[in-house]
Amino acid sequence: MNTTQTEALIAMVAVLGLFVLMVAPAVIGILRDRRIDRQIRRAEAAPVTEPPDTRAASRPEHRAASHHHARAA
Repeated sequence: MNTTQTEALIAMVAVLGLFVLMVAPAVIGILRDRRIDRQIRRAEAAPVTEPPDTRAASRPEHRAASHHHARAA
């Protein structure tokens, strides 16, 4: 392999590497969108249940440990 062929091979590899760097984020985004769409379709097809009681879930239990700490004097 002479110098010209080596330079051409290096240039082709560089162009291919740049192409992969430019296309990879788009492909990853497309795959992520398809996964999210699939999750949305699965959630829409799921049977409807009662929503959880958000008031009870947001309040701490009576037996919950206090987060107050004594400060050094």
